[in-house]
Amino acid sequence: MIYFTSDLHLGHNNIIRLCNRPFASLEEMDEALIGNWNRVVTNGDTVYVIGDLMFRMQAHPAEVLQHLKGKKHLVLGNHDKSWLNKVDTACFFKSVERYVEISDGKHKLALCHYPMMTWGGIGRGGYLVHGHIHNKRDAAYWPLLASMDQALNACVEINQYQPVSFEQLVQNNIAFKHT
Repeated sequence: MIYFTSDLHLGHNNIIRLCNRPFASLEEMDEALIGNWNRVVTNGDTVYVIGDLMFRMQAHPAEVLQHLKGKKHLVLGNHDKSWLNKVDTACFFKSVERYVEISDGKHKLALCHYPMMTWGGIGRGGYLVHGHIHNKRDAAYWPLLASMDQALNACVEINQYQPVSFEQLVQNNIAFKHT
């Protein structure tokens, strides 16, 4: 199975307040995110992390990464540079890229941390899987992004704080964009 997630921000206390996450503490959030990941993902699954896995993590990144199940691919986000140089990425990730185009067997997918106006495959039914915006709908770009049905937000806030399949991603984005 292939899963997608973005913007976990493990180790980032302020993200609880900034995104109105339903956690009382950083420890509760990190435990829930890691626990949710491992309840959904098996070691045989593939997970695309669309950026910002950790930020200001007190623990060594390797201590966290070794506990996350699955074959992980990292699409770099704006906060990943803060921890990435502390680990041998080849030990934990199958790939680390800024932008990736893949197929899940049914769909062409462009993966980038940042939402974009256009991407490879957009004119041929391809989708963009992005992160970065969390659950924010008050930015000037929101009406345009909300109108783009093929742009899918993988941020944990709109995906039950867990990695999700493509089908779940589509359904969660429909609900997020149209409520």
